[in-house]
Amino acid sequence: MCGIAGEISWTGVADVEAVARITAALAPRGPDGSGVHAAGAIALGHRRLKIIDLSERGAQPMVDPELGLTAVFNGCIYNYRELRAELEGHGYRFFSSSDTEVLLKAFHRWGAGCVERFLGMFAFAVAQRDTGVLTLGRDRLGIKPLYLAESAGRLRFASTLPALLAGGGVDTSIDPVALHHYMSFHAIVPAPRTILAGVRKLPPATVRTIGPDGASTEHVYWRPQHVRRPGDAGMDARDWADAVLEALRLAVRRRMVADVPVGVLLSGGLDSSLVVALLAEQGQTGLKTFSVGFHAAGGESGDEFVYSDLVAGHFGTDHRRILVDPARMLPAVDAAVAAMAEPMVSHDCVAFHLLSEEVARDVTVVQSGQGADEVLAGYSWYPPLAGVPRDRAVDAYLGVFADRPHADMGSVLQREWLLDHDPSRAFVAAHFAEPGADDTLDAALRIDSTVMLVDDPVKRVDNMTMAWGLEARVPFLDHELVELAAACPPGHKLASGGKGVLKAAARGVVPDGIIDRPKGYFPVPAIRHLAGPFLDRVRDAVTDPVAVRRGLVRRDWLDAMLADPNTTRTNLGSNALWQVALLEMWLQERGI
Repeated sequence: MCGIAGEISWTGVADVEAVARITAALAPRGPDGSGVHAAGAIALGHRRLKIIDLSERGAQPMVDPELGLTAVFNGCIYNYRELRAELEGHGYRFFSSSDTEVLLKAFHRWGAGCVERFLGMFAFAVAQRDTGVLTLGRDRLGIKPLYLAESAGRLRFASTLPALLAGGGVDTSIDPVALHHYMSFHAIVPAPRTILAGVRKLPPATVRTIGPDGASTEHVYWRPQHVRRPGDAGMDARDWADAVLEALRLAVRRRMVADVPVGVLLSGGLDSSLVVALLAEQGQTGLKTFSVGFHAAGGESGDEFVYSDLVAGHFGTDHRRILVDPARMLPAVDAAVAAMAEPMVSHDCVAFHLLSEEVARDVTVVQSGQGADEVLAGYSWYPPLAGVPRDRAVDAYLGVFADRPHADMGSVLQREWLLDHDPSRAFVAAHFAEPGADDTLDAALRIDSTVMLVDDPVKRVDNMTMAWGLEARVPFLDHELVELAAACPPGHKLASGGKGVLKAAARGVVPDGIIDRPKGYFPVPAIRHLAGPFLDRVRDAVTDPVAVRRGLVRRDWLDAMLADPNTTRTNLGSNALWQVALLEMWLQERGI
C-alpha cells in the first residue's frame, strides 16, 4: 500500500517540481520511503509503505531498463507469486521479490491486458520509454483510488485529490452536477466526477492509455452481470451457502500474503467476525483484533464490545478494545476531514480514523469486513425492492436510497446552484438500462457494488487507514466472490432479514449469537446527535465568511437547521445539517 503520483506532458518536459510536491503530500500513505523519477515528458512519484519485499530492491518508482518500463504501484497483487513463476517460465528474470516487479514484467508480456490476470487491489502507472506512452490502471472494485487533473498540455494523477492540489494549477470551482449528486445521491459523486470541476477520478476496472500527444483511450475490463448462470442451475440454498463460504475462505487466504503480520478490524458484526473465524481456521495464531467504541450520546449506545468480545474470546485472539475518550472526539472530526480525499458524510469516517491511529501502532496490515452488505444484500433498502417491476425500478431505488428528490433541491440550495435537470436520476436510469440485472434487486446491487460501494465505504476505509500508513484488505471484495454473489438468486440473499446466504454459510463457523444479533454499524453518537462543541464546530463552518461568500445553501434553510439541528434527516437517516457542514468543512480545509 502506497501513494502514487505523476505527470505526462505533451507540450514539453514534465514539471518534476510539481510532481515532487504532489508526492510529498502523499507522505502519510507511505511513511517508509519516497522517490521521484523523470524522463522527458513523464515524471513519476511514489511514497512507500513496506508490505512485500521489505528491502530497497522493492523501492519505487521501479525502473526496468532492460524492458524500457518504469512503474509506480499502490496496492497488492495477491497472486504475484504464481504470476512470477509463470513469467519466469517465459524467460523473465527478477531482481526483487516484490509484486511491483511482477506488474512490470506482466505489463511487458501481456500489455494493458495484464490487469485481467491480477487478483488484488491496485492503482498503477506504467511509462514506456521507447513510445512515450503512459498507462494508468485501477482494480475491479475501485479499492485503490486514482485522481486525475488535466489542463492544457498535461495530465497529472495522484492517489488523493488533495495531493493534486499541492501541484498547483487545478480548477477548484465547484462542479454543479457533482454538488447535485452529493446532495441527492446519498452524498456519492460517481466517477469520473469529483466535487471540484478540475479533478476527475479514473473509474474502477478501467485502464487509460495516454499517448505522447495527449490522445487517450479508456477500456473497462470487468463488470459483474448480476444474472443467473446456466452452470448454477439446480443449486439450492445450502449449495449457495457452501459456495459463498468456500469463496470467502479463499479470499481471506489470498489476503494473508504479506511480509508483515496481518490483523483484523473486528466490529463484532457478522462480516468481520467471519473473517476472524476463517483466519483462525487457516491456523493463524496470535491474531491481533481491534474494536473501537464511543461514549453514548442522545440516548444511543456508542459501542458493540459485547459482540467483539464474544468473537475474540471464542477464537482466542489478541484483542484490543479502544474506547475513545470524549476529549479526543472533536479534534478527531477535523483530523478525519483532513484525511478525506473527497467529502464523505458518514460519521464512520471518524471511527475508522481513530481506530486506524491505534491499530497502526501494532500492525501494518488488517483485513476488514467491508463490502458484504453491498454484495450480499445486507442493507435495509433492499427488501422493499423485492418484486418491484423492472420498469419501476429506478423510481423505487431512488425512493429508498436518495437523500432527497430533485424537486426538494430548491428549498436547500441557492438559486445559482440549481439545475434544470436531475443528473442523479439520469445516472441511475442509465446504469439500470445497461444489459443484465433483469431483476430490480439485481440492478440495485449492481449499482451499489460498482458505484456506491466504491465512493462511500471503500473510499472511507482507504482514506482513514492510509492516513496512518495502515493497509486494509477487504476479502468480501475479492472479484471472484463478487461474481458468485452477483449470480446468486436475490431470494437467497434477502433471506433471514438480509445476507441470508452469508448467515447460512456462517452457521457453525462463528457463534450463533453473532449471526442472530441485530444489524449494527460503527456508531458515533456525538455526530449523529449534534450538540455542544460539535454543534459549535458545525455552526462555525457553515457561517464562516468563506461559506457565506460561497453561497451553496439558502440562508433560511440554514437558520432553521441551526435552530433545530437534529430533527431533519435525509432519507436514510443521516443528519441533514451535518451533510452540508461536512462539505463546507472539507472545502475550507483545502483552502477552497
